[in-house]
Amino acid sequence: MRTLASVTRESTASPSAFYARWVDHDSWREWSPDTEWARVEGEVRQGARGILKPVGGPRTAFVIAELEPDRVYTDVSRVPGARLTFRHRVDAIPGGSRVTAEVTLDGPLSWLWARTAFAGFERSVPADLDRLVALVETVRAR
Repeated sequence: MRTLASVTRESTASPSAFYARWVDHDSWREWSPDTEWARVEGEVRQGARGILKPVGGPRTAFVIAELEPDRVYTDVSRVPGARLTFRHRVDAIPGGSRVTAEVTLDGPLSWLWARTAFAGFERSVPADLDRLVALVETVRAR
């Protein structure tokens, strides 16, 4: 397994504020500008299937692989020869939250995908998490 990005930030917002954004697929483009849209078929639950449309890229199917309210949201996409996993975790700390986003890739062609289509995650994942923290804290301050 290859880790394409792993980043942790602290925030004054509650874990539930982050979890609410992860399960609100319509809001993803507010903090992830590389996402044109994301949709889930039916109820947001572990095992639910969805489709993500990256800006400038093809529609990509995903499955919610892990879902723990106010704590974890993980989605997994398959590409030829590899599996791409986005894991979001939030932990309560005094005064707020510690939020982690980790992107991993595994499979026989993971080396190829890591060098091509997914090479930018090292920069985009920290930036997305920074935007998410700012968004959640701004909404909380209102």
